[in-house]
Amino acid sequence: MSKELLALQVWPGKVLRVSTGDGDVHALVEDAGAAPDGIVVDSRVAYWTTMGTPTTDPDTPGEAGQDFSRRNGGVHAFPLDGGTPREVLPAGAITTGKQLTSDGAGTLYWGDREGHRISRVRTDGTGLTDLVVTPAGDGILGECVGVAVDPARGHLYWTQKGPAKGGQGRIFRTGLDMPPGENAENRSDVELLWSGLPEPIDLHLDGDWLYWTDRGAAPDGNTLNRAPVPAPGTHGRPPEILATGFAEAIGLAVDSEAGLAYVSDLGGHIRAVPLPDGPAAARTPWDVVTLPNPLTGLCLLP
Repeated sequence: MSKELLALQVWPGKVLRVSTGDGDVHALVEDAGAAPDGIVVDSRVAYWTTMGTPTTDPDTPGEAGQDFSRRNGGVHAFPLDGGTPREVLPAGAITTGKQLTSDGAGTLYWGDREGHRISRVRTDGTGLTDLVVTPAGDGILGECVGVAVDPARGHLYWTQKGPAKGGQGRIFRTGLDMPPGENAENRSDVELLWSGLPEPIDLHLDGDWLYWTDRGAAPDGNTLNRAPVPAPGTHGRPPEILATGFAEAIGLAVDSEAGLAYVSDLGGHIRAVPLPDGPAAARTPWDVVTLPNPLTGLCLLP
């Protein structure tokens, strides 16, 4: 059965509505702000982050010449049943908004890459709180990107991608509740689950499986991966690579009912990937759509 995705076009910033059946695309929000990156739907409202406008080095072409360390990211909202966009957190409230997720009960969580933190806020813009802050001295190794929450078990997962194609990517877990007397800069409940990954980006938690995209170097990078959620106090098992050959894999949505994962990339593709043992397992991955501009965040419309 055909379903719909929301996808973010990073330049120029748009929220796109995409049919998984026929690849039909139309703009839900024509002006989504500067460099949108993470998107989620909660109670028929689409929420997304923006990275903000970078400082550009004219002598360094491409992404390497873009510096997002200025604090001009934000969190934004648009009601799916009609209305106008609004700001949950205005531009400048955060540094670089990356993947965004929800607990399904009115709280949003995101990675702030150059801000070196994982934060949350209620959908009405109140209660802005940092849950994890990595040391500034860690540099690019401390930049937080992907995020997933498990309200039932009280866990938060996130990625620190490390340098481009660097093989120093990591995935961590901590509690959704702060240990008494501790703070976001110094938590005793942080677990390192995976290390030495090419460059992990976005996460998706589905039951007892954690999925992630990786935009690092082949053969293990530019892939879709999954692994069982580790038991408390244990490290993750080596990931299973479900698909390869993406053009800088970023966004991720998993439809466990249909047995499909969807991955977006900076090459403008949204690819459907059959999951093992799912109803489409015998098929090879296919492109739902290919667009002329780079794509970042991705989510299924409920």
